[in-house]
Amino acid sequence: MIKRFIILFLISLLFGLLSLYSGFNVQQASIVSVFLMSILGTLFFWHFRISFVFIGVGLLFLIHAIDMESFLKYSSLDVILFLVGMMILVAMMKEAGFFTWLITMILRVQNLTGPKFLFIIMAVSFLLSGITGEVSSIMIIVTVILEITYFLDVNPVPLIISSILATNIGSAATVMGNPIGILIAIRGDLTFEDFITYAMPISIVVLIFSSLVILFIYRKYLAEVTEKIKENGNEPAFRYLISVPADRKTKISIAVFAVTVLLISLHRRFEILLNLDENALLIMIPIISSGFIMIYRHDKAQQYIEKEVEWNSLLFFMFLFAMAGVVQASGLADVFIKKSISLTNNHPRLLLGVILISSSILSSVLDNVVVVASYVPIIKSLEVYYKNLEYLWWALLFGACYGGNITVIGSTANIIALGLLEKRANIKIGLRVWLKAGILVGLISIALAYLILILEF
Repeated sequence: MIKRFIILFLISLLFGLLSLYSGFNVQQASIVSVFLMSILGTLFFWHFRISFVFIGVGLLFLIHAIDMESFLKYSSLDVILFLVGMMILVAMMKEAGFFTWLITMILRVQNLTGPKFLFIIMAVSFLLSGITGEVSSIMIIVTVILEITYFLDVNPVPLIISSILATNIGSAATVMGNPIGILIAIRGDLTFEDFITYAMPISIVVLIFSSLVILFIYRKYLAEVTEKIKENGNEPAFRYLISVPADRKTKISIAVFAVTVLLISLHRRFEILLNLDENALLIMIPIISSGFIMIYRHDKAQQYIEKEVEWNSLLFFMFLFAMAGVVQASGLADVFIKKSISLTNNHPRLLLGVILISSSILSSVLDNVVVVASYVPIIKSLEVYYKNLEYLWWALLFGACYGGNITVIGSTANIIALGLLEKRANIKIGLRVWLKAGILVGLISIALAYLILILEF
């Protein structure tokens, strides 16, 4: 392991020196080294991920690339608050039996097999992601998968990975699926109906092809799941599970969740009506809901806070977001984007491809909100050359969302899901296991999106 750490350090140092000779100043080159060390360390030493981002941010403080005010600004505390609220909401739903009820709905499918089960999981992940957002969706689905796989006594990892991939694809289907959807809609003058007309059909096509790829990759595992379903089909516990009705607590949890999702979907209208800052209600609605939940379930409130909130993942997010913010503020991301676009010589289809591919690559290692925020002024500046920029906005959306499937830290959903898996099942997913499916689905998704976009526009 010491050798791997040394190699990691040397690679990071080498890229920093290359950046120095490429025209960056000393501080920018140092940022490249520190950021690369943290990202590679997280990818190859996942169980040390918090250690690497702690060290990375500490080094950025030492080289004066960030101060405390900037750290608080870049660490996306609004996102952290949103996640805390949603985690408490999910904890209440779990304790009230919502997930058991949802499991019964899945297990009641006629002639259930491993492949059919996998496709249902991916389809539900896709739909929930578009309706509730990727974070809420993945917390629900991971909990359901862990419950079912525990009962069937099968490895949950292939199903967890499949659900994450479907979640990231579904997050591009609607304006509510991902925070970048709202950002792109506002900056690109796109409507909710535009997303339904263009983004959703493309995402559905991508989901279908991705499902076929996943079915092939995990064919042996799915055969095992089919056997386990047959073996347990006549068990009394199984028959009881598929006949569990929704009780009062479950119905209340569903109602609270539905109201929360409805208010989130209408947040912008209420913000305008109440003269609030943009996205203020988007962040506060889950917090307010969780406050009512802890009053309603006051006997469980402390448990929700201490045991159900994934504090390790939230700390990791804060420090990773802070580092990504430094990369953006230093101008490194803008330099990469502008150089990439200059290679197209203003050819529309090449430009579309560059935006799609470069945004997916950056989103695989950076927070996609940071990536999209970097691209917005550049795409807006292209209005001088092109009358129809809509296809470039879609390319940015798909690149930023689908790129999350390439690496294990490519999206918020990935990190939340893996954190839940590690905490509740004590299972860690290594980089090699992830890449077996993730990188293939990511590349196929990007290729399909590009092909459809150039045909439509």
